[in-house]
Amino acid sequence: MSVWRSLGERTVYENRWVTVAMADVELPDGRHLDHTVIRLRPVAVAAVVNEANEVLLLWRHRFITDAWGWELPSGGTGESEDPAVAAAREFEEETGWRPGPMRLLMAVDPMPGISTSHHRVYWSEGAEYVGEPRDGFESARREWVPLASVPELVARGEIRSANAVAALLLLRHLRLG
Repeated sequence: MSVWRSLGERTVYENRWVTVAMADVELPDGRHLDHTVIRLRPVAVAAVVNEANEVLLLWRHRFITDAWGWELPSGGTGESEDPAVAAAREFEEETGWRPGPMRLLMAVDPMPGISTSHHRVYWSEGAEYVGEPRDGFESARREWVPLASVPELVARGEIRSANAVAALLLLRHLRLG
């Protein structure tokens, strides 16, 4: 079996959001290499679908990639925070809508070769509008987007976030077949 073994690591940078480390890794053939490891807090993601099979998405700009796109509300979870509660909280803060009961849709690790970033995506069938979003700066606008349009939006590059692509394609499949 081809297993890479970490023989230890040292932190090269750390703040409250991220820890960057260098790991001493032994390859299956006995060679060693330094490998970057990026440690991040777990992420809770929320998707809400209404009776018309539309999902509430955020249209936002990401300065790192200098790209606009549709995303699902998401954020880091606290150390002892339930991820479903965190997903509902982030959804309400970023959209102004309070979701119904959240159910786990999927868990993904977007970059397991370099990062511990673990994303748990929750979904709900419906939400209640409670007012303007507390974190309105998170997006330029919020819209109910038909699940049927998801493949076309992905193909056009309008949904670029890996967790959103995976979750929305799965929700489309589950809801529309």
